Amino acid sequence: MEADVVIVGAGSAGCAMAYRLAEAGVDVLVIEHGGSDAGPFIQMPAALSYPMNMARYDWGLQSEPEPQLNNRRLVVPRGKVIGGSSSINGMVYVRGHAHDYDHWAESGAAGWSYADVLPYFKRMEHSHGGQPGWRGSDGPLHISRGPRRNPLFHAFVEAGRQAGYETTDDYNGEKQEGFGPMEATIWRGRRWSAANAYLKPALKRPNCRLTRALACKVVIEDGRATGVEVRRGDRAEVIRARREVVLAASSINTPKLLMLSGIGPGAHLAEHGIEVVADRAGVGANLQDHLEIYLQMAASQPITLYKYWNLWGKALIGAQWLFSGTGLGASNQFESAAFIRSRAGIDYPDIQYHFLPMAVRYDGKAAAEGHGFQAHVGPMRSKSRGAVTLRSADPQAAPVIRFNYMSHPDDWDEFRACIRLTREIFAQDAFKPYVRHEIQPGAEVTSDDEIDGFIREHAESAYHPCGTARMGRADDPLAVVDPECRVIGVEGLRVADSSIFPRITNGNLNGPSIMVGEKAADHLLGKGLLAPSNAEPWISPRWQVSQR
Repeated sequence: MEADVVIVGAGSAGCAMAYRLAEAGVDVLVIEHGGSDAGPFIQMPAALSYPMNMARYDWGLQSEPEPQLNNRRLVVPRGKVIGGSSSINGMVYVRGHAHDYDHWAESGAAGWSYADVLPYFKRMEHSHGGQPGWRGSDGPLHISRGPRRNPLFHAFVEAGRQAGYETTDDYNGEKQEGFGPMEATIWRGRRWSAANAYLKPALKRPNCRLTRALACKVVIEDGRATGVEVRRGDRAEVIRARREVVLAASSINTPKLLMLSGIGPGAHLAEHGIEVVADRAGVGANLQDHLEIYLQMAASQPITLYKYWNLWGKALIGAQWLFSGTGLGASNQFESAAFIRSRAGIDYPDIQYHFLPMAVRYDGKAAAEGHGFQAHVGPMRSKSRGAVTLRSADPQAAPVIRFNYMSHPDDWDEFRACIRLTREIFAQDAFKPYVRHEIQPGAEVTSDDEIDGFIREHAESAYHPCGTARMGRADDPLAVVDPECRVIGVEGLRVADSSIFPRITNGNLNGPSIMVGEKAADHLLGKGLLAPSNAEPWISPRWQVSQR
């Protein structure tokens, strides 16, 4: 088996890349260890808590014990299915803030400023309800908004306004800062994953193929990537790449594959008996994520989704969705959102909210108190950094994942601010008809020490790992890829996924990951890039003196 370009990973960026390369006439072969995304658990938006907890669809990874979080091991869901994590995620669509990308460019990723990436976001989007002129209208990726029928969605936005914050009709448009509707990769009641948007249309072309196998390492001959060694059952074989190999295997599995291929920190590779091809200290380093807590309120009226949280209710929702593609099953239930700044002197938002009209955990366990609602809240730009390293030279062994969450003192200040600002929002008049009391942390948790104790015990990952093969200047010793996504020190090898983010973006990472696949495809094709935009994003004129 061989192709012009071999892509490892049918995830968010890999699917987008396959689509654009095949469209341009390149012979593409995609390697994916996972299988089909058929079935209601993936395709039904409201069932989102199921696939990320199913071994069939998830790699089943865990962090090492986190010292600052009471030595808890946190789950690290990564999609093992076509569409990758876009097939098991919460479907929330966030581009990130304009200044995220300007920071990328300033830190060595030339050509990745907001002006450079905005045209790629517009190319990939088919926005339903977004801000005209700022959003794409005919791309493969459908982005929609929920119906927001539950009054709690409006109470959340109104409470933000009453607390003095901005509102925004499109946080993916000119103005991210503020409270408003949330967007999702949902179309006609179905999860609109990268598999549905990109891979399935690409596979209809004769020059795009998909093969199921476990990628073990990149084959490198005389300093050039020439193929990928894969395993199917007990059998090993090499899939040849006539032109290039692209790793799009996630911010966890991409650095693992690089290291198994001899690209990474030399001393660490030597420990595992791996011959060093390119000594790159940055491989696996710079691991970042978003942590969040769920601030939960007990509801004084039975208007939350809890009334469906029983076998009969779930069956009704499932049946309506199966037969008509409509109803509560057609939404991820995250239909209102907010981005705010934690204090004066910060020029763009550093706190994100997902609002949910039910008190429930990601693993599907509902709050014992019954009717309730919650805000997922967390800081956007933690200074803590972790690493992905090898557990062994066995490609089937899970890597060692250490996030080092909350290891920077500023993280604690930022998280305390998140909790106190959220309590203030829930105390506004807009919520008066709906609030009974605070479930968690609980009204008695008020001091810094008490709040810190709650964070240690209850902070959860938002499942946004990135940064482990970061992009930078070719002479930067900690950069792994150059601004064209080429692995520094090896010919014919690129990385295109959230590994290459120099710094985590504001919000959920699916949108930025797809954008990376779109833009990396143009770099590989060697054709001209889309012309930069001169659009100017909104920044609060009072950011230096006011928090809101």
